Amino acid sequence: MKIRKNKDDYELTRFFGVSDVTVSNVFVTWINFMYQMWSLLEIWPSRELVDFFMPEGFRKYYPSTRVIVDCTEVPINKPKNPAAQQAVFSYYKNRCTGKFEVGATPSGLLCHCSSGYGGSASDRQIVERSGLLNKCERSDSIMADRGFDVQDLFASSGVTVNIPTFLRGKSQLPGVTLLQDRKLSSKRVHIERLIGLLKTYEILQTPMNGFYVPICSKIFFCLLHAM
Repeated sequence: MKIRKNKDDYELTRFFGVSDVTVSNVFVTWINFMYQMWSLLEIWPSRELVDFFMPEGFRKYYPSTRVIVDCTEVPINKPKNPAAQQAVFSYYKNRCTGKFEVGATPSGLLCHCSSGYGGSASDRQIVERSGLLNKCERSDSIMADRGFDVQDLFASSGVTVNIPTFLRGKSQLPGVTLLQDRKLSSKRVHIERLIGLLKTYEILQTPMNGFYVPICSKIFFCLLHAM
């Protein structure tokens, strides 16, 4: 009830006839327990497994794709500390958020989740810290949005980053390039759909209580594994 409908702690105390301390203790305990158990699972698939289940559209145009990545943000309550406010304020969302990097295989299997970062963190900063570079192998390619301008981070490992083309001072893109970008976007949209399904949990839709913000990463991790 807490995760799916984001019931307030007080409301849950009335439902079950317990104190609000008991409600929070039960929720935090089970989140920690599920995180400890599920973090032992290896959800990053092998190259052979990715190739075996790869859809035909990817196999034809982007056969080296190992993972499709994107960042998503969840709202949190505004902290009292000014330094903390600055760290978690997202100019993109214009509110305080927690930010996560999520990855999925071409077949739609969620296979990567970073720790939570303040909303002010850039996509590049999260990529540098998420460990994604260590998971990919030489000749792999990553499919991402334009914000993931991180080719230089992966170049030394022989990993390619496929992102839409930047205008870079041009008024418009050539027709061939535009068609390629549309084709890329049509494949990358799968990760956005998966994130949309993840956001059906209402605890990720409304600002998270400050008491639960310290375990926000664990909550997000557990929800991703529960899908």
